[in-house]
Amino acid sequence: MDPAGMNHQQICTHLGDQYNRFHGAVVPPIYQNSLFVYENFDSFIEAMKDEQHNYLYWRGNNPTVEIAEQKLAALEKGERCKLFSSGMAAISSAILTFVRSGDHILSVSNIYGPATKFFKYIEKFGINHTNIKSTNLEDIEKAITPSTKMIYLESPTTMTFKMVDLAKVAKLAKHYDLHTIIDNTWATPIFQNPLEFGIDIVVHSVSKYIGGHSDIVGGALITSTEIMDRIFYDEYQLLGGAMPPYEAWLLTRGLRTLPLRMKAHQESAFLVSKFLEQHQAVKKVNYPGLRSHPDFELGKTQMKGYSGLLSFELKNDTFEAVRNVLNSLKQFKIGVSWGGFESLALSPNYGHNTEALITSNISPGMIRISVGLEECSDLIDDLEKALV
Repeated sequence: MDPAGMNHQQICTHLGDQYNRFHGAVVPPIYQNSLFVYENFDSFIEAMKDEQHNYLYWRGNNPTVEIAEQKLAALEKGERCKLFSSGMAAISSAILTFVRSGDHILSVSNIYGPATKFFKYIEKFGINHTNIKSTNLEDIEKAITPSTKMIYLESPTTMTFKMVDLAKVAKLAKHYDLHTIIDNTWATPIFQNPLEFGIDIVVHSVSKYIGGHSDIVGGALITSTEIMDRIFYDEYQLLGGAMPPYEAWLLTRGLRTLPLRMKAHQESAFLVSKFLEQHQAVKKVNYPGLRSHPDFELGKTQMKGYSGLLSFELKNDTFEAVRNVLNSLKQFKIGVSWGGFESLALSPNYGHNTEALITSNISPGMIRISVGLEECSDLIDDLEKALV
């Protein structure tokens, strides 16, 4: 089935399912086997010549995993996708593909915490990292050094939900012969396709919206065939972060409803953000779908919609005020991660890190919420009671 011309729903529901191949099964089976055998040694040797396109050992390829990879590559309008056992396995593999000792990495604004820790970790291998808080193109260009090899970003950014101009960053990177990696987990392929703007690699934590049910952990990389050829034989194969078949099967199940779920998340998040924007206890709402957002016009040029993750800042930005709100919530559960069916809330303010938050341009009064699939009126009522 050719993905060209297929819409999101067609890709998610049918691409790669190959009913004839699987005896007409409407849900493709789980290939739980660890290896694949061959009729003779000659055919085995032939398969070894191209491990990317043959089945040898599921750390390389697996039919169940391939189905999800085909769907994600088509959704992101990329040539190839590989699935990993976690989002960090995908992120670290993408980063290590492009850098070696003596190189420099530039990251833009607020990014996923463990990614920042990974940049710190690889300093022991002689790889340097700089993070700039600005999303302004001139500031990004000023931070590029002669040893810079990569720009790493999120748009919208973590916690603060600022937008980065993807087309301009990609053009800037190509001018300096740099590679670009974006974590596109917030928007999903339904609402944003960074490869179309010239970004080299798209990363997803499929534990979030793509899986959608808070029952799997995984990551994905989508890129060109040329780049994936490098990743497959080195970082993917050698670091061993392959996604197991059962998790891939669950991921495919989640993908079948992704377009419908994202529409529901968007609709509820917009209503919740409008409520928060008008509440007397709230100083600011960080949600790119609001017209009041400073990057709203930019968002319209590179996004097709908005997910259900946002943050708001209390006028009373003390730790006690933040804790009281979180402890008063009933519908919103306190927990890490986001993007599942359930609504979640947390704060980056732990009562002992105010200075670090301010340095990161994060308000001590910030609360992040993931708007789930519950009745929206119940969520708004929950927030109203907690914000008294």
